Amino acid sequence: MRKYTMEIGIGVTVVLLVFLQTAGYNVLPFVILAAIAGALYYTSRGKGKLTAFTSGGGRKEVKRESFTFDQIGGQERAKQELVEALDFLVKREQIEKLGIRPLKGILLAGPPGTGKTLLAKAAAHYTDSIYLAASGSEFVEMYVGVGAGRIRDLFKEARTKAKKAGKSSAVIFIDEIEVIGGKRDGGQHREYDQTLNQLLTEMDGIHANESPRILLIAATNRKEMLDGALLRPGRFDRHIGVELPDKKGRLHILRIHANNKPIDAAVDLADIAEQTYSFSGAQLESVMNEAAIYALRENAALIQPAHLNMAIDKVMLGEKTDKETSQEERKRVALHELGHAIMAELIRPGSVSQVALSPRGGALGYVRHQPQQDQYLYTTKFLHGQIMITLGGAAAEEMFYGERSTGSRGDFDQAVSIVRTLVESGLTELGIIDSSMMTPDKWSAITKDILDSLMAKTKEMLEMRRGVFEHALQTLLQEENVNGDAFRTLLNSYDAA
Repeated sequence: MRKYTMEIGIGVTVVLLVFLQTAGYNVLPFVILAAIAGALYYTSRGKGKLTAFTSGGGRKEVKRESFTFDQIGGQERAKQELVEALDFLVKREQIEKLGIRPLKGILLAGPPGTGKTLLAKAAAHYTDSIYLAASGSEFVEMYVGVGAGRIRDLFKEARTKAKKAGKSSAVIFIDEIEVIGGKRDGGQHREYDQTLNQLLTEMDGIHANESPRILLIAATNRKEMLDGALLRPGRFDRHIGVELPDKKGRLHILRIHANNKPIDAAVDLADIAEQTYSFSGAQLESVMNEAAIYALRENAALIQPAHLNMAIDKVMLGEKTDKETSQEERKRVALHELGHAIMAELIRPGSVSQVALSPRGGALGYVRHQPQQDQYLYTTKFLHGQIMITLGGAAAEEMFYGERSTGSRGDFDQAVSIVRTLVESGLTELGIIDSSMMTPDKWSAITKDILDSLMAKTKEMLEMRRGVFEHALQTLLQEENVNGDAFRTLLNSYDAA
């Protein structure tokens, strides 16, 4: 009926304008006014570029599939903190007796892929709440005031949908909160400032006795960028770190994603957890998925250990490429990778997981390392050893060819980054110093001193084992991939000889 009424109105207007035109009237001003009125009506109905989300249907509620905290692995501490905060919504009578003020906002901070979005979904399920999700970039427009309007409508929509569904609470999740919640510097970004001001106002308007109750959960991997007014108690009351999982957490995540996959009995997930040091939950899920894809390619009924090893390499470096290299270039790459592997075994015995000569991603060859245990604090000796491992490839090339190649570029980038860590941690001869006081010349001098001295030590240690290269070179050229145990056997057999 509404559709026909609009059509009749448009038809009557056109007939009237034609009649006035034939009667000798100038209808141009009427046409212009009608166009302006139509444009304003168009934007006010939520179809134009100037409008924010409308409460009618601008944002669909994210369906709360039965996603629970038990389905999230590797984040036991974060889950415990979050559940404790959510209990303020669930156990209202108990917290009222103790005089506890319910939390208004929870900030999840951590690297990408660690499960922040999953935690928010599980939070909505735990509290039996309406769940609305948004990204910070959705509130940014070129027109001033649009972002603020979208924030208002988002909170309004959460309350409306919660009442309609008969829920006592709603969870709003905003990913990439740093996009709209960045520090205000007094510049000309009025749109960003107005959006942030509106978000602060909405959070101030959340009261403990209102129904339905709103809980804002936000996620960021750049917490240092957020404005102080947003982080203070009374807005984001609780900051929960969602960090990369440790070995125990990685094993838990792998087991979760292995539940629906046919795994061969020879697969040791604890070993896979060791080899995936510093992997996020998303990367671990990808490892299991890629392993299943490799099994599918080979028409295998079960996922074998080899499939998982290939999957780890793919997630770390990318898929194998079809680069064809000359025999001389393959030999240079093999010597380069042996340099890395020998130095790794000399400095940290048992750390080499695989030495590969197959091109993968942007690399012509690679050495995969596995730390003996997760480590979070590093000494000068440890970091110097890490630099020597990265310089091992270039040192090996100089030993056998008298010069380096462009293949060492990535190694040098890593070495320079470690030098920066040494300087900023006060572990160099400069002592404790603010990195902002370092001029480019000072950075160049300290980097050259450290790298030159460690390169000399690396060459000296490798020169003493020149025979190891010749002993292992042919094996690597023929097999292309040598696992850590086989490589250590080669190394030990040469030492014994």
